[in-house]
Amino acid sequence: MPATAPPKRSPQKLIRAQWQRLRDLPLPEPEDSIPLRVLVQLLVTVGIIATDVASLDVANWAGLSLWAVPLSIVGATWSYYRRRSRNVPVKFCIAIAMLVALAAFFVQLLNEPNDTRLALAELLIQLQVFHSFDLPRRKDLGYSMMIGLILIGVGGTLSQTLAFAPLLLLFLAIALPTLILDYRSRLGLQPSRSFRRIGIDLSLKRLSLFLLVTVALGLTIFAFLPRLPGYQLRTFPVSSLIEFDGEFDTSNIINPGYVRDGNGEGTGGGTGEGTGQGPGEIDDNLYYGFNSQINQNLRGELEPQVVMRVRSQAEGFWRVLAFDRYTGQGWEISRNSEEEIETLRRPDWSLQFYIPWSVAPWLSVNSRTREVIQTYTIISDLTNLVPVLHEPRQIYFPTEELAIDAEGGLRSPVQLVEGVTYTVISEVPYRDRTLLQKASTDYPKTIRDYYLEVPEAIADRVRQRTQEILTAAPNPVTAPSEQALYLAQYLKQNYTVQPELPFLEEDEDLVEAFLFRYQGGYPDHFSTTLTMMLRSIGIPARLAAGFGPGEYNPFTGFYVIRNTDAYTVTEVLFPGYGWFAFDPIPGHEVVPPSIEDYQVFSVLKQFWNWVAGWLPSPVSGLLNQLFGWIASSLGGLIRWIVSLFSRGWVGLLLGLAVVTGLSFLGWLGSNGWRMLRYRYWLTRLPPMEAIYQQMLHWLAIQGFRKPSTQTPLEYARQIQPHHSPNHATVIEEISDAYVSWRYGGRSPNLTRLRQQLKNLRRRAPKRK
Repeated sequence: MPATAPPKRSPQKLIRAQWQRLRDLPLPEPEDSIPLRVLVQLLVTVGIIATDVASLDVANWAGLSLWAVPLSIVGATWSYYRRRSRNVPVKFCIAIAMLVALAAFFVQLLNEPNDTRLALAELLIQLQVFHSFDLPRRKDLGYSMMIGLILIGVGGTLSQTLAFAPLLLLFLAIALPTLILDYRSRLGLQPSRSFRRIGIDLSLKRLSLFLLVTVALGLTIFAFLPRLPGYQLRTFPVSSLIEFDGEFDTSNIINPGYVRDGNGEGTGGGTGEGTGQGPGEIDDNLYYGFNSQINQNLRGELEPQVVMRVRSQAEGFWRVLAFDRYTGQGWEISRNSEEEIETLRRPDWSLQFYIPWSVAPWLSVNSRTREVIQTYTIISDLTNLVPVLHEPRQIYFPTEELAIDAEGGLRSPVQLVEGVTYTVISEVPYRDRTLLQKASTDYPKTIRDYYLEVPEAIADRVRQRTQEILTAAPNPVTAPSEQALYLAQYLKQNYTVQPELPFLEEDEDLVEAFLFRYQGGYPDHFSTTLTMMLRSIGIPARLAAGFGPGEYNPFTGFYVIRNTDAYTVTEVLFPGYGWFAFDPIPGHEVVPPSIEDYQVFSVLKQFWNWVAGWLPSPVSGLLNQLFGWIASSLGGLIRWIVSLFSRGWVGLLLGLAVVTGLSFLGWLGSNGWRMLRYRYWLTRLPPMEAIYQQMLHWLAIQGFRKPSTQTPLEYARQIQPHHSPNHATVIEEISDAYVSWRYGGRSPNLTRLRQQLKNLRRRAPKRK
């Protein structure tokens, strides 16, 4: 007879059967420790608050902690009381809520595709809040611990100030007892229901000691950790798109703090179109030099305030703009019409602009360049001029258009206001003094027409003074690069900054007054004077304005830039190599900070610079040479190993072989060092103590390590069954002699005991 088909069941019966199967599954073992649950919730809370605080540095306050912290606490409390229930309806609701959060995340991702860190953090916080309503097991609490760790890491990447540091220390202080309680739970120990009970094992004194040791080790590792080039992933931080209504006037520079007409009027909301001459006062907040015309007959001081933070692979002069025409008491950009300024447009699908490389015609095959990536976050309102590290190749900027003038300055259609973030990729030429001395002096007409102009009224006198200075040099100075370097150093050493400098007369020339009347002037006057002195002897030069490197914070990795860091430098053209800056201002380095080979131990270098300031000069100089050689050797080795892995399969295999060989040598060296330390330690012990410790060391190698809780005789009796009678007798004899010497004051027979120790080592014990 044919087999009969099984009866079909209705969908309702299938659902009921599946539901019954779920109900019959054994319940997971719940976590009953209240202290562990409370500490895990505190970890998550600190992570959420840290992300919220750090977001202030890159965006408007998200306010995540206002709703996420109390809601997650409610969820954690609910999950504790429901830890022995299945909570199937709650699980379905959590799953639906997570899908909705994921959909909202993708919508946010489409609107802001550039910097996704905050969007990812918001998604993670939302998932944690939903997850907090179902935390029955220790494993579920472990997931929450990991989420808290990820959130504190996200906060670290978002943070640009030390406001994040207290939250990091608090997270660490909570994490230590949390890990201890989690480990106790893994071992199956009786869970603690109150903090009073665990206080016996986890005393405040012990936890404080662990915290201090952990922080000290962390800071040591942080200082010695090699700093390799960052930004390996090409997703750069950029603000949300800024809408600009109207036509982009590329010739307009928006500097609301500029004093119009040099007379102290019109300081608010101006475009910065002044006459460039006449006495006046500078604005207290915005640097006067960021404008199409600058008047250097202004007086006053800036009130220090932070204007931006920069994360960069190398420090440098954050260049804003340059001037080519000297007006007698200031400077101006001669090619500033819309026809002479190029407008840059980006693709609709990207915020990336490609910038024409103005230095390209001046580079030769011998020129070396290095890519340097910088991210700028504006803290206080600036002009619409865009600071960059010269020479920019690409920029990720939140507008649809940008402009670049003939001097390489970038302009935005809108003013740079607080919160704007953008990223620049620069191709910076290396500064090789030997190569610059070989640079050609055959300048094209386009250079001679704009960068050799000197007012006729002062040309002869300035040229004569410049030649007198060069002639009086101890050694002949002939190359333009060496002449520029020598003149900059001469101005620094022989002229002074004069904060009480009187105003110039209407027909008085600034350079002439600086050199022959006042023997100095304001800081920016030094750069103006150097520029005109170089022009007077046929070296093309221009005046560039920007920000100095600022103050580097090794803990955040950002350069903190203030308005008082703004000043001018002299840029000199060397055909075949590009434009290079010289800084004649007293108190500054004559060569502005620029790129060099990667400093893999940059944080350690910053710390050493601080320590060296307290040491005598001869001592610090000697140690500088020693540490410099060590750091450069280690850095060169690390860079060479990293470069191997980028040379295809052969380089990869060679790199793996080198790393393996170095690891083996390191292992041998470590073992040798431990052995030397062990032998030195033995020489400092009394003879009987040394014999007994050598026996313990040999037995530990054989797998019989002595617990610290056992006495010598208890230990000897315990391991006797695992050894042959001869070995057991030797162990007992040495142990008895040690106890008699240590606690009875009896003198042992050292010669016999040493011979017995040799017999014990002669062959491995026979385990029973």
